[in-house]
Amino acid sequence: MDYYSILGVTRNASPQDIKKAYKKASMIHHPDRGGNQDEFVKVQQAYEVLSNSDKRNAYDHPQQANPYSGQQQGQNPFAGTPFEHHFQHGFGQQQQRQTPRNQDITIQANINLADSLVGKNLIIQYQLQTGETATVTVDVPMGAKHGDTIRYQGLGDNGHPRYPRGDLLVRIRVKKDKAFQRDGDNLIAKKDVNVFDLLLGCVILVTTLENKKLELKVPQGTAPGQTFNIPGYGLPNMQTGRRGNMYITIDVSMPKITDQNVLDKIQQLKNEIQ
Repeated sequence: MDYYSILGVTRNASPQDIKKAYKKASMIHHPDRGGNQDEFVKVQQAYEVLSNSDKRNAYDHPQQANPYSGQQQGQNPFAGTPFEHHFQHGFGQQQQRQTPRNQDITIQANINLADSLVGKNLIIQYQLQTGETATVTVDVPMGAKHGDTIRYQGLGDNGHPRYPRGDLLVRIRVKKDKAFQRDGDNLIAKKDVNVFDLLLGCVILVTTLENKKLELKVPQGTAPGQTFNIPGYGLPNMQTGRRGNMYITIDVSMPKITDQNVLDKIQQLKNEIQ
């Protein structure tokens, strides 16, 4: 199949020329405009390859790139990629042609780190190609991470009524938290402790992500940078539901002393220790 001939461009056509030719060919062959569906599918396939510099290079130089190496005969090399349903046709004589469908829609859902602890329901509105406004309730699961994507089948675009609707992809964005950093299912926080408390030992209060107060014993002589593990107060794992750990790293807090008598006593104590 000659993708250049399908779009009616030469092999040295620029990306702008390819895009222009694609729009023209889509208008001509679009089934909604009385065009041939088979030709329309070929136009889609051609544009998917030629509009992507890497795939175009692989198509132009199959001996060098060999994008289909390691594939069994008749197997779709684009399986598992967003282009799988476009390239299903033609790979294997027993393959059935996939019916074109409308495009997916990707939207963003913003949550706080604490929302990852208990989950959250969000009501989100988004625009469809037809101009309609769609409303969906997004169930953000416990343990959701920044960059996770939730797929809702059949809630995507509906611009072409003859084709099935696309999917809605909700990409999770977790806002940065002032107190905690996330490492997998674990939470990491710093706690300032007075230098004299580090020398003598103390008990400090630690606030968890769910705003619970815990007592943490800091032994005598604890050095700055030492980390303590509090099991079970991290974030839940999405598969098991088991919570990770909370790690508290000790940082030193230096008191501001301006009284000369106090400074003299500290100096005297330092001399005695040495």
